[in-house]
Amino acid sequence: MTGAVERREVALVDLLDRVLAGGVVISGEITLCIADIDLVRISLRALIASVRVEAGTEAGVEAEDDHRPHP
Repeated sequence: MTGAVERREVALVDLLDRVLAGGVVISGEITLCIADIDLVRISLRALIASVRVEAGTEAGVEAEDDHRPHP
């Protein structure tokens, strides 16, 4: 019995949107050593996620307030 593999083409933008909707954590470590002696160790972690602002939130209300004339 052979399983049929369905192939779908996904645009890069769609893939990026799906990844950012859930968020991605990237981590790494860099070590600088000379003669087997660790001199510098750097640990890096980055969280990459999208932030969506809904209409009617505080940011939207503040934007509307900017158009009023100041006394």
